Amino acid sequence: MKIEVARHSGFCYGVERAIKITEEANLGENSIYTFGPLIHNEQVVQKLEKSGIKAVDQVDEAQDGTLIIRSHGAPQSVLIEAETRGIEVIDATCPYVKKIQEKVNGFFNKGYAIIIVGDSNHPEVVGINGWCNNQAIIVNSIEDAEKVEDNGPTCMVVQTTFRYEIYEKILQVLENRIEEIVAYNTICAATSKRQNAALDLAKRVDAMIVIGGKHSSNTVKLAQICAGVCKNTYHIQTYFDLMVHFLEKCDKIGITAGASTPDWVIDEIIHKLEKADASP
Repeated sequence: MKIEVARHSGFCYGVERAIKITEEANLGENSIYTFGPLIHNEQVVQKLEKSGIKAVDQVDEAQDGTLIIRSHGAPQSVLIEAETRGIEVIDATCPYVKKIQEKVNGFFNKGYAIIIVGDSNHPEVVGINGWCNNQAIIVNSIEDAEKVEDNGPTCMVVQTTFRYEIYEKILQVLENRIEEIVAYNTICAATSKRQNAALDLAKRVDAMIVIGGKHSSNTVKLAQICAGVCKNTYHIQTYFDLMVHFLEKCDKIGITAGASTPDWVIDEIIHKLEKADASP
């Protein structure tokens, strides 16, 4: 059995940065809280909890400590409330997401309508929408785009982990429906590289293992992309989820991982595969 890991996989810059910021903050005297799970990975969140870092859903739950804004970012109202309550805030928002928030806020204040291409329930999109008074139109599909009306000068951005080929089609529809639209492709370069590398590898293997949280948007998209070219695609979170017997007849296995998946989780799965292959 040959195992090959996709050229681009695992932690992205924004996630790695958020974890580093949070761990450094935890060395101080204050209690540390994150506004929502720091990243979409249960193992990492559990590890942080064991070190005393707790995820909260309401700002006032961090009244006695320091509040970390997670990598996905948060609505502007969260920062305003924290400041009003006198709660120390450390912003660990991914710099690429932060730029989207600033862009949306700037255009909104100029009177532009805002369109966000992405999943309306994803915390990144919720956060971005919070920088234009929650008045953005959220578009997640071509069907959504076909219902959008021309509301005058419009600024469009896109969730950093969105699939580029779908974004392109949505953009074409919106450009035909809106007379004046300023469109920014804000899909993270790391996302594109990860998706392209996964697709390339999935085409060349007998089975593809995609590692990452079930609620991780970028990991789910990786699984969808791989499944499109490799029928034996398995989305798992840990090595406990790995059903080795499904892979017994596979000569070559590909592995990729979402942006919130730490190296030690990937290594555990590779070790389990190698151990199973060595067994008589």
